[in-house]
Amino acid sequence: MSAQSGSDFLLRLSDGATPPTYRTLAGMRTTQLRVTGEAVVITHRASAGWRELLSGAGVRAVSVAASGLFLGSAAEAQVRASALAGTLGDYELAFAGGERLRGRFLVQQLDYASDHDGERTYAIRLESSGPVVPA
Repeated sequence: MSAQSGSDFLLRLSDGATPPTYRTLAGMRTTQLRVTGEAVVITHRASAGWRELLSGAGVRAVSVAASGLFLGSAAEAQVRASALAGTLGDYELAFAGGERLRGRFLVQQLDYASDHDGERTYAIRLESSGPVVPA
């Protein structure tokens, strides 16, 4: 397996049309994906002292964090509006090799920062709502 370029991990936002078109949030410098799950423990007396978990049960979630340069794109404006309204949006995570994950996410945090003579940057954190599935 060869190393993959970080620029091949993209966060995209749906335009809401049918069928949807996904637009890349421009100027991203870093992205991170985290899949978490809470296990359902079904250990009982016959488990011989070993913990047992119930397959397919529990709560799963996907968290996405990204940061980069603010470029004033339409996708960034849509994310900001979604964050201010507290509404869910349809997002796509695209990876090298063509793999993609799609799901509904809520903007949990949106930060903007800038220096007096520097570029304006942003950071975003998304939390999944419902299933996140291969596209």
